[in-house]
Amino acid sequence: MAVLTPTTLPNRTAPVPGTARPAGAARKNKIPGARKIVAKELAPFTRQLGAMLSAGMPLVQVLSALEDQTNNPTFKNVIAGLRAQIEGGAMFSEALGHYPSVFNELYIGLIRAGETGGILTETAEQIAGFLEANAKLRRKVKSAMMYPMIILVMAGLLATGMITFIVPVFAGIYKDFGGELPGPTRFLVNVSDLLRNNGVIVIVVLAVLVAAFQRYRKTPTGAYQWDAFCLRFPILGLLARKIAVSRFASTFAQLIHSGVPILRALEIVATATGNRVLGKVLLDSRTVVERGETLSSALRVSRQFPPVLVHMLAAGERTGKMDEMMKRIADFYDDEVSSSLAGLTSMIEPLLMVVLGVVIGGIVLCMFLPIFKMHELINF
Repeated sequence: MAVLTPTTLPNRTAPVPGTARPAGAARKNKIPGARKIVAKELAPFTRQLGAMLSAGMPLVQVLSALEDQTNNPTFKNVIAGLRAQIEGGAMFSEALGHYPSVFNELYIGLIRAGETGGILTETAEQIAGFLEANAKLRRKVKSAMMYPMIILVMAGLLATGMITFIVPVFAGIYKDFGGELPGPTRFLVNVSDLLRNNGVIVIVVLAVLVAAFQRYRKTPTGAYQWDAFCLRFPILGLLARKIAVSRFASTFAQLIHSGVPILRALEIVATATGNRVLGKVLLDSRTVVERGETLSSALRVSRQFPPVLVHMLAAGERTGKMDEMMKRIADFYDDEVSSSLAGLTSMIEPLLMVVLGVVIGGIVLCMFLPIFKMHELINF
């Protein structure tokens, strides 16, 4: 079985800015199918890692057992590579650093802190709980968004079918009468003609626009502007902010509890929020903290984080229990996100009915509008 080690894969991934290259790591590897591994394999792997370590098993033996029971062949090779490097004298966090597409900066930072503090077993169990909570949150969001997306896609397909196949039939009937069609009907007929005669061109243009937008959204400026737009979007923007705040609070609490220095924790957690606007605030706040001021004062000035978070963080700073306070904030916003998703789900159904009524009903009305003005339409 081939083992994915730094000498068997090409160098496709640049080092993460601001992080030191692991000792002895000549290359970092981009693993094919890494996203699937992170989504489905990483949390169970970490949970089992913590359980076996708590039973007193040596790390090499734990990795060997996890390698044997892993079904994903790519991840099996990754685990084999980790085991080989640890047998060669590398630290666990150093070995993980060879595979940043599977083990992100947050994961490696927490493991490194656990190794340094001699609490690797506890840290692994905490990371597993953190990953499982994040996966649960993602499932909630996807579940809430799935229904409206399906309805909107079905509405779009239905409207396109009506415009392409049904409107021309009515247009042919009205054309035999002579006379001028009402404005809305004339517009609908023109749209129908455009789709039927230039459908391929329309599809190509739309595909190019979508591709250009996606490409721009992947640039630093485009990604930042898109995240800023998401935060300002009605209703959904508030939900996006709550999700980002929940991720920040839970991740930051985990890092501080594991003994990661606050400046390093802010650097790591800036990418874990999932929103670049809030991430930039956290990165900028390092300068304030370096001057000896509190993190809560920096977040208060930014006005991007909810006041309740700022006040609770300030209380944690005063009492020296910032990790506990951030954990409470994370629990609070987890509940807020769940409540918001439930409310959004109950509100979406009537809104979708309105959208369907406006789109489909508008098309039907435009098609039948000439009938109401038949005396004007017939040209004697």
